[in-house]
Amino acid sequence: MKTSKIPYTFICAFFIFSCIGYTQKLSKTDIYAEAEKAFPNAIFEYISFLEIPNDGHYPDQIENNLQACKTIFTDLGFETKTITNTGVPVLFAEKKYHKKAKTVLFYLQIDGQPVDSAAWDQPSPFKPVLKEKQNGEWKTIDITKLKTEYHPDWRIFARSSSDSKGPAMSLISALQILHKKGIKPAFNVKVIMDFQEEMGSPTLPQAVRDNKEVLAADMLFIMDGTRHVSNLPTLTYGARGIATAQLTTFGSYAPLHSGQYGNFAPNPVFETARLIAGLKDENGRVTLPGFYDGISLSEKDKEEINNVPESKESILVRIGTSKSDAVGDTYQEALQYPSLNIRGLNAAWVGDEVRTIIPSEVITEIDMRLVPESDGKKLMESLRKYISDSGYYLVDAIPTAEERKLHPKLASFTYKLGSKPFRTPMDSPIGHLLNKAMEKVFGEQTVNMRTTGGSQPMSPFITTLDIPAVSIRIPNPDNNIHAPNENLRIGNFLEGIITCLAILDQPID
Repeated sequence: MKTSKIPYTFICAFFIFSCIGYTQKLSKTDIYAEAEKAFPNAIFEYISFLEIPNDGHYPDQIENNLQACKTIFTDLGFETKTITNTGVPVLFAEKKYHKKAKTVLFYLQIDGQPVDSAAWDQPSPFKPVLKEKQNGEWKTIDITKLKTEYHPDWRIFARSSSDSKGPAMSLISALQILHKKGIKPAFNVKVIMDFQEEMGSPTLPQAVRDNKEVLAADMLFIMDGTRHVSNLPTLTYGARGIATAQLTTFGSYAPLHSGQYGNFAPNPVFETARLIAGLKDENGRVTLPGFYDGISLSEKDKEEINNVPESKESILVRIGTSKSDAVGDTYQEALQYPSLNIRGLNAAWVGDEVRTIIPSEVITEIDMRLVPESDGKKLMESLRKYISDSGYYLVDAIPTAEERKLHPKLASFTYKLGSKPFRTPMDSPIGHLLNKAMEKVFGEQTVNMRTTGGSQPMSPFITTLDIPAVSIRIPNPDNNIHAPNENLRIGNFLEGIITCLAILDQPID
């Protein structure tokens, strides 16, 4: 019987190739050319994705987005799995490109904030429109123009255009380009898709704990968040956590006629105003005892975090105010501390619905952004104590007649702890890897930020999987995130594809 022999030179070549590992396949010129070539199809796939409503409060909307994502990744040759915890799904996708290679887990946020369609300058937040700025105003132009041309400053207006279907589709488009060309990424890829991030991802921590082996990876890349105010390519190494509270202060049983009962029935708005005004001093610093405990920025820390192209004066001009709160000497330093914010107030009616009444109650919505040194529960309990020490009797529901008779100040107070803060060292292997990839396509323009002001549900991955995480920022900073008329700059979407191609082609040392 004949036996075939494999040539010795082939064995040597195979052995050498196996030892040296992955060699980059794409030059800077290749990356830009492939992104430009793929752009027309990518932008319309992105537009179709935006047409799927994605409020995480509604199971049918979650399911529709889940099925769309499942189809996208199945077509790319990924194996997909729906992970369900207490009835809420997340979608997992994986593709093993190499037998022996490290693995990166990509986090994609697919849901968006609730919408008030009447507040948008277009027929529907889920019918994307293309706009360009004309004489200082955004004007709708024919979206089919994108089939043959584009201007980098044109923008797509739709819910989740920037937060965060734009970043998600940037990664997907880059994977599609490599798939079409038969080029493997430099590492194995896992993807987790979250459909309730805007609700604080309440079931995600348990889902991660229950699927620790499935999600195991060497690094976590977060496709979420806005670029630095300069709109330069941005990497962010941490995020603040969040805790929210609702304070309701009570007056009479029902709204009262201000003519009949003015000067007699107390208006709860005045006491509430005094209460919440006392939460900050005249310099904007939170007055709750211990609010800033444990936070100390060394000169080295300050040098590192302030190494960004910005000035306090330009930011004040941009946001339209003459003075900043005195928490940190710079904007970047301010982000290193916890914050307390009044995010909403409700008392009676305003505008065309205003009426001459004394409100019966005032609802105050509060959020705290937390840093790793903060204890969210401790800070919220400190806020509860402040309310009690201000003379309020706290109730669990609508006050009873007896409670109204005995206590001149009545309030209810509830809070929730959301995602936890995280911080990855900037001088770390994951930072070096991403900066190499970014430098390849953007030169030395990349902005490295120690933390973002927003919150991301990354703590479950970092603590359970024991991996570092960095956020890869794509959307323009003036994107109206969470608000009406959310948008994504066309140039940012294209640069997002370029960014993802460079990262996917960057070997992990």
